[in-house]
Amino acid sequence: MTDIEIAYNTKKENIYTIAKKLNIENNIIPYGNDKAKINFNKINTQEKGKLILVTSINPTPYGEGKTTVSIGLNDGLNKLGLSSVAVLREPSLGPVFGIKGGATGGGYSQVIPMEDINLHFTGDMHAITSANNLISAAIDNHIYFGNDLRIDTNKILFKRCLDMNDRALRKINLQTRAESFNITAASEIMSILCLSKDFEDLKSKLANILIAFDINNNPIYTKDLKLEGSLATLLKDAINPNLVQSLENNPVIIHGGPFANISFGCNSLIATKLGLKLADYVVTEAGFGSDLGAEKFFDIKCRYGNLKPNCVVIVVTIKALKYNAGVTKENILKENTEALIKGLPNLEVHIENMLKYTKNIVVCLNKYDTDTPKEIDIIKNYLNKRNIKFSINESYTKGSIGSLDLAKTVENISNQDNDFKLLYDINLSIKEKIETIAKNIYHTTKVNYSEISLNKIKKLEELNYNNLPICIAKTQYSISDNPKLLGYPKDFSIEVKDINIYTGACFIVAYLGDILTMPGLSKHPNYENIDIDNNYKIKGLF
Repeated sequence: MTDIEIAYNTKKENIYTIAKKLNIENNIIPYGNDKAKINFNKINTQEKGKLILVTSINPTPYGEGKTTVSIGLNDGLNKLGLSSVAVLREPSLGPVFGIKGGATGGGYSQVIPMEDINLHFTGDMHAITSANNLISAAIDNHIYFGNDLRIDTNKILFKRCLDMNDRALRKINLQTRAESFNITAASEIMSILCLSKDFEDLKSKLANILIAFDINNNPIYTKDLKLEGSLATLLKDAINPNLVQSLENNPVIIHGGPFANISFGCNSLIATKLGLKLADYVVTEAGFGSDLGAEKFFDIKCRYGNLKPNCVVIVVTIKALKYNAGVTKENILKENTEALIKGLPNLEVHIENMLKYTKNIVVCLNKYDTDTPKEIDIIKNYLNKRNIKFSINESYTKGSIGSLDLAKTVENISNQDNDFKLLYDINLSIKEKIETIAKNIYHTTKVNYSEISLNKIKKLEELNYNNLPICIAKTQYSISDNPKLLGYPKDFSIEVKDINIYTGACFIVAYLGDILTMPGLSKHPNYENIDIDNNYKIKGLF
């Protein structure tokens, strides 16, 4: 059966039954029978849970199953009789209709109702898009009616957005000026929602978005247009996390969805901290590989949320290691021990990186039917020699039964001493922070800066915005800024091509290589596979 067929054939429990497992049945706002918003403000208990981060080696176009592992791990912990909740990101319609498909797991390790979660869900993406575009409309409206703030139309920083891959919107001409769109996952509003501590903090962050400079090069903020009240009104429901369930009827909280290659790649801080109040174990994930998602999870989200992960799970697949050795798509599923050994350095670099933050790590092989005993033994022996914990996950085909070993391993590691630390001091200069990440996580030998980026760094320092964390935007396919440099490349340089600042979300974005904030669709997008019958049964979502 396909993923969506498995989901349709699974009996869902009423959302109040799921809420009762977390003792929050009196604090939910139902959206039908199978999903709900959680009124997090009414939950005043202390954080008690162990935090588990699921990350991975550099992803490939085939997908490594990080979300599948996260859901399976949560099901496995519950199967052991432990109190556990998964806290995940919301899918974007861009990948759903593009090359990747949905983002609710797969096989017998899914979150349901997968069709709703992958489409409009509870309207969070719509609310974020609307708030973003209200800012853009207000900017141009203010200019139309006389421009009292003297906005320099050549120095408008804020961009419109759309939750869809549409390369035609990368550059457009408005009636009065040039403009470009981000995908909603890259919107500063998305980042603000995901880094806010509560509704009051949300309003404060919304008021302080740097939107433009005036003709004298002075900053202009959303509060100068009196926007914060309307923006907060649009987001009044979106700030509440969403409650759903796994195929095994275990609670899952889903909230927020920034991409990791162009944003910070984590679900909301509110949802994670809520999970830590409601369960003894919280399984969460960070987007793409550890060089992007995990680094930002630690150095941005954990920094602002005072979070200290108790265990880090690094997901690896045999086909991904072969891909990093240059094996073609036609041969990727064939046994090839030589290529597998050649691809192991990519796993090595991610282990090295995670050990810079904590010793509490486990490598999880997300097993496919085509993986052979010889190939599995190569990875196992490689990790044993390095004294790294290893586990095999088969939750895609077996559900929680297939993730019990991983769950037991994670439980054990999570109860060991937590030696977590951040990578850099926030008081370093902007360039020092960029270069600390580049040299310690990407392992580059040199960082080059474009003239544009140097000028913007100088301006941010003049405005006293240097004491903010760095969010790197770059390719997910390599630890470098070049997607063709696979494995563990050596002796390469990277280039900071541009700099942006999210004064509301409170981080600085450094753009490396040819990264785009509005993705495009492939030649044969996933929308070609999606259909719906007269009984409203959907096919082609995965």
